[in-house]
Amino acid sequence: MPSFDIVSEVDLHEVSNAVDQANREVANRFDFKGSGAHFDFDQSQIVMHAQNDFQLRQMLDILQLKLSKRGVDIGCLEIGQPHVSGQAARQEITLRQGIDKELAKKITKLIKDSKLKVQASIQGDKIRVSGKKRDDLQKTIQTLREAKLDLPLQFINFRD
Repeated sequence: MPSFDIVSEVDLHEVSNAVDQANREVANRFDFKGSGAHFDFDQSQIVMHAQNDFQLRQMLDILQLKLSKRGVDIGCLEIGQPHVSGQAARQEITLRQGIDKELAKKITKLIKDSKLKVQASIQGDKIRVSGKKRDDLQKTIQTLREAKLDLPLQFINFRD
């Protein structure tokens, strides 16, 4: 029986490369000279350090541009509030990965409401969709792409 999986993943290696490129651009830009502005990256979080809120916004634009050029969907970024104190400002950006239970239930309900002859089952942080016809699975993918969900989805392991 044909099936595929719905996941929400981020390529952390590409994110690391984008952060490195953004760090190099910030170090070379004239308006950031001597300010000590930089990005820190660890597995699921990016922290921006700058002198003021305006520089944080500029750095966010640079980061989003570098991420999108490397093929990382910026919809997976959860941007926190900037913390400004004296001569230092910092802002945390969290990378969202995996499909949480509420979104998984919403997606399975959306699939069931589409009246296609497919079954969706939640398996941890992914959803497996199976059906008898390949066309029904492709229509399901199209339905989910048209739906306005707040997390970018990838469709993997399409098997006949």
